[in-house]
Amino acid sequence: MVTPLIAGTGPRPPHTPPTLDGALSVWPASTTPLAHGDLAVGGVSLAEVADRFGTPVYLLDEGEVRARCRAYHDAFPEAAVLYAAKAFLCRAMAHWVEEEGMGLDVCSAGELELAVTTGFPPEHIVLHGNAKSPYDLQAALRFGVGRIVIDSPSEIARLAVAVPEGSRQKVMVRVAPGIAAGGHAKIRTGTDDQKFGLSLADGSAHHAITRILDQPHLELVGLHCHLGSQITSAKPYLAAVRRMVGLLARVRDQHGITLPELDLGGGYGIAYRPGEPALDIAALGPRVRAELADSCAAAGLPVPRLIIEPGRAVVGPAGIALYRVLAVKRTGRRTFVAVDGGMSDNPRPALYGVRYAPRLVGRTSTAPLATATVAGRHCEAGDVLAGEAELPGDIRPGDLLAVPVAGAYHLSMASGYNLVGRPPVVAVADGRARLLVRRESLDDIRSRDVGL
Repeated sequence: MVTPLIAGTGPRPPHTPPTLDGALSVWPASTTPLAHGDLAVGGVSLAEVADRFGTPVYLLDEGEVRARCRAYHDAFPEAAVLYAAKAFLCRAMAHWVEEEGMGLDVCSAGELELAVTTGFPPEHIVLHGNAKSPYDLQAALRFGVGRIVIDSPSEIARLAVAVPEGSRQKVMVRVAPGIAAGGHAKIRTGTDDQKFGLSLADGSAHHAITRILDQPHLELVGLHCHLGSQITSAKPYLAAVRRMVGLLARVRDQHGITLPELDLGGGYGIAYRPGEPALDIAALGPRVRAELADSCAAAGLPVPRLIIEPGRAVVGPAGIALYRVLAVKRTGRRTFVAVDGGMSDNPRPALYGVRYAPRLVGRTSTAPLATATVAGRHCEAGDVLAGEAELPGDIRPGDLLAVPVAGAYHLSMASGYNLVGRPPVVAVADGRARLLVRRESLDDIRSRDVGL
């Protein structure tokens, strides 16, 4: 029905990790200081981006995105590398990752249709989701996605009856291997007793496998797991390899079938502030590949084709959010720096307590640094973009703040709170800035309201 997911696409220029030090260590590798306290990313002044496109605005360094794609190919040369679209997706992003030889994993018909109508090959796409709607499944079958990941027992029959007569849909089973990993309880997805996957411990995963093998319209090609997000140690991935290979061996022993693929998901941790830990992908790849080879040898299995799904680690460090300061309020104990964005364009601090390192750009300040709370404009006390930020003591209305590591789960999680409109996305590369996603206007918001 569908051709296999893409394999490694041959030699690429080697990826050189960023060498920036100190306060710029979490910024894109192309970041360079300019006069008057400004910075350039991708050869473009941040102050000029703010003046040209307005604020808030997301900036995305195309070169950084492409370099990070190549880093995953270098670390996992035999694997199929799929970009996790949930982190951030637009037409240009789909085009970039395809050009870099990556597949795509999507979680909805919306993500799927945007990618396919951009020209992304559907056979290189995997559909995920713990609660896929009928429309999601119909779209996946209509476009001919490469894989659908089964996440619950009810999906098996629903998908099997939807597959056209004479066709077979390749599927995988998402397994919860019982491994706790991730930077926050709300983003740990490899444990039991949460909404994702089928438990390895209670036999649910194997029961689903047995049912799928009885469906003539479904072709089981492998197992899938995703442990969580913001994982900064190799140990959880190595443990997952061992447990998943154990299940592969059990399937072989009980059903006489050797499944050819193993998807270990993503979740590779990045640093949001200087000094924070990040997962070393160059070191992780060889360790995972060695563990997989050793575990398969011990079980008497051929090594399955490995699939990985980086998202945040590809696009997160390539993004910068720019805000204009609207007000500065000093209370008895704290200084609040209010900006023209907030939780509608970045809900992550409110959801997970994520901490960022904003920086004044566009003017030089000799004032000593002081601790401030960068607050958003929305009607919530929890609308804080950066608590305990170190900013010049003379910060004032009209100043421009830049927040690095803003490429992942910002626009993709943005909301319509207070009807302020979602910011635009601007790509920078080779000294040029171009609009990728326009700002959501009040006309856009009004046009959806048909209540009168």
